[in-house]
Amino acid sequence: MNKDNLMFAIIGLLLGFIIGFMVHSVLSQHESAPRGPTQQTQSMPPNHPPVGGDQAGDAGQQMLASVQTAMKQARENPNDFDAQVTAAKLEYQIQRYDQAIEYLLAANKLKPTDVDTLAMLGEANMDAGHFDAAEKWYRAALLKKPDHMPALDGLCAVLLSKGDAKAAEEAINKLAKIDPTNQDLPEFREKLAALNKPK
Repeated sequence: MNKDNLMFAIIGLLLGFIIGFMVHSVLSQHESAPRGPTQQTQSMPPNHPPVGGDQAGDAGQQMLASVQTAMKQARENPNDFDAQVTAAKLEYQIQRYDQAIEYLLAANKLKPTDVDTLAMLGEANMDAGHFDAAEKWYRAALLKKPDHMPALDGLCAVLLSKGDAKAAEEAINKLAKIDPTNQDLPEFREKLAALNKPK
């Protein structure tokens, strides 16, 4: 075999490898591409819900439908405490805080001493940016149950958001005493230190 034939053989082998690799790559991409709905359902058992598609959109639609159903129930049953709380929680999940507050206020009228509802009112008000109202509701929850962790944690956060260093320090110390391993403590202390820095 002379030099030219050897070069042609090497070039042929290299071209074969390159073309083979490209064909394999294209075929494997085609196999891993999402299948259409008819292909998906063929391997599924009968009556199986559809898989794939726009799952985020579907989940959003389902959540919206749940909220609408819960709101309807809450409106139709204004004396049903659980219906009010359920509607409030769903409104809160989709970040409609003011609507959540309305349902929580209705629930609070039905059971004024329910500590969890008081704490949820604090949380919804805080996330809506109503810091004074949030502080009021968190303090109301803590009057009923001084060691209620969500209310105490929320009170620390809202006082820091308001810039009330003295009250925040008292709340943080109380939180540290009741729950020394609370995961929010380092962040609360950092924010408090920033508030206390001389300007």
